[in-house]
Amino acid sequence: MEFLVASAIGFLTASGIYLVLRLRTFPVIMGTSLLTYAVNVFLFASGGLTVGGPPILTDALLYTDPLPQALVLTAIVISFGMTAVVVMIALGAYLGGDDDHVDDPLIDPPTDVPPDVPSDLPTDLRPEDAQ
Repeated sequence: MEFLVASAIGFLTASGIYLVLRLRTFPVIMGTSLLTYAVNVFLFASGGLTVGGPPILTDALLYTDPLPQALVLTAIVISFGMTAVVVMIALGAYLGGDDDHVDDPLIDPPTDVPPDVPSDLPTDLRPEDAQ
């Protein structure tokens, strides 16, 4: 059981890191979601994998620690809010720039002269859309 959960955590982490390193915003959002799922499963498994045990300390010999369950519930709420904020930021960036690439150029090219028009031409010889 522990090997299966550890393998699932490793797969979620590897997939999340792969998607975070992509150049579009949607895979980055999906990657952060997978990373939060991996952390949630890790927190849940840190309390011990007990099947059928009560979540509180009673006279039973086998019980489940309730603290990791509370931590996972809190982490789910926080990750949902974080994902909503990141989606809104990504949507605003896409609508503002008509592009969803994550990597922006360091220096913007000049926008006053089209790239096919030489800059040493007099202004009366340039095309009308470049003036």
